[in-house]
Amino acid sequence: MKGSDRLITALVACAFGILAVPAANAQAKPLPGPDTGKVYERLLKQIDRIPIYDNHSHASFPDDSDMDAEEAPPDMSSVMRLRETNPEFVTAAKSLFGYPYDDFQPGHAKWLIDKKKAAEKDSGTAYWDGILDKLNIETCLANRVALATYLDPKRFHWVFFVDSFLFPLDNRDQTGKNPDMGVYIPLQEKVLHRWMKQENVTAPPGDLAGYEAFVRQTVADNQKNGGVAMKFEAAYFRSLYFRDPPRDKAEAVYGRYHAGGVPSDEEYRTFQDYIFRVLIDQAGKLNLPVHFHSAVGIGDYFSLRNGNPLNLENVLRDPRYAKVKFVLIHGGYPYTLDMIWLTAAKNVYTDSSLMGYYVYPSELKNILKQWISLYPERIMFGSDAFPFNEAVGAEETFWLAVCSARTAVAAAVAELVSEGAFSEEKALELARMYLHDNAAKLYGVKP
Repeated sequence: MKGSDRLITALVACAFGILAVPAANAQAKPLPGPDTGKVYERLLKQIDRIPIYDNHSHASFPDDSDMDAEEAPPDMSSVMRLRETNPEFVTAAKSLFGYPYDDFQPGHAKWLIDKKKAAEKDSGTAYWDGILDKLNIETCLANRVALATYLDPKRFHWVFFVDSFLFPLDNRDQTGKNPDMGVYIPLQEKVLHRWMKQENVTAPPGDLAGYEAFVRQTVADNQKNGGVAMKFEAAYFRSLYFRDPPRDKAEAVYGRYHAGGVPSDEEYRTFQDYIFRVLIDQAGKLNLPVHFHSAVGIGDYFSLRNGNPLNLENVLRDPRYAKVKFVLIHGGYPYTLDMIWLTAAKNVYTDSSLMGYYVYPSELKNILKQWISLYPERIMFGSDAFPFNEAVGAEETFWLAVCSARTAVAAAVAELVSEGAFSEEKALELARMYLHDNAAKLYGVKP
């Protein structure tokens, strides 16, 4: 019998359920069975005990300007689950603080706000360590301009922003593109001046070689100061498609405009594309993971097309960067299926941050089920904990993201167990990879 004939015979036998293999777990079923609920309850009890390695957060008090390199534009719209009317936030406040009320009416919310402000005045690290302890979070990556003194560096590891290096020229045209950019770009300029002060640079270097040296040294110094990864929020400013221009073109732009004058959009993009490549190259030399915002964003002018993670494919698949670890934050939402196929490359990872409080656990379950079924070694939990206001702070968004993720991953693997994809033992292994082990391995921590 020819090989092709044997294959056809095997497929036919499989279709009719007569393939000669052990019956137990021999063929995954297309639908979960009636035992799914009981499997879910058994798994959730054990999944709740798994310590979390949080790949992405903005752990902060709401009045800390270093929580991010940008801030939300005024009067932006918010998804339903993030509105104060969501009763889950009340449940979070009750769980974390013993909140005695059932709503966030101003008089009631003041009880919670006062409690948090008292903790902020204390300025010690015990408060935020305590929040992690209550949620069984072992380690948390904090995306911040600088790590706050109230965050314990043993628990909170610093991810620093590098977008500001893309904006050293006259930015008046960039700032004027829309109201969102009018908020974002001045903040990028502020961060760049901060790095210049850190490196004792009083003015933009006189040539591109000098600017490249400044960029590389700042990144190296930030790593020495505790940075475990660099972060791009570039999707807020431009397309994530970065070309690969020759150095002489970028040199001409920098030489023409570093001391004054407004570059055209095409000239500025050429310069940015080149400096982006300098940053990626430096990350590879330093063995420093590179994070990208790769999902829907805040503001009324965020471009879904510009933020599509497929724009990064030419960078992620570039042989020059095969040793660079890329982390696509927020799972590319809503492009979550595109995202998981990008992680087919062994140096590309993603996380579920933002999704844990944008969508409800039933939808997160579907996304995680798909991811786990494809590349479970490259997916990670992320909270994207962020203080939305004085009452609904990073504490409550930590709680919401953690509870959503634990229940969603338990439901996802429970369905797969019931369908015959794998055993409950394997399900717990996969849940632990997602919640802890994949991130711990990426950042050099022994699981």
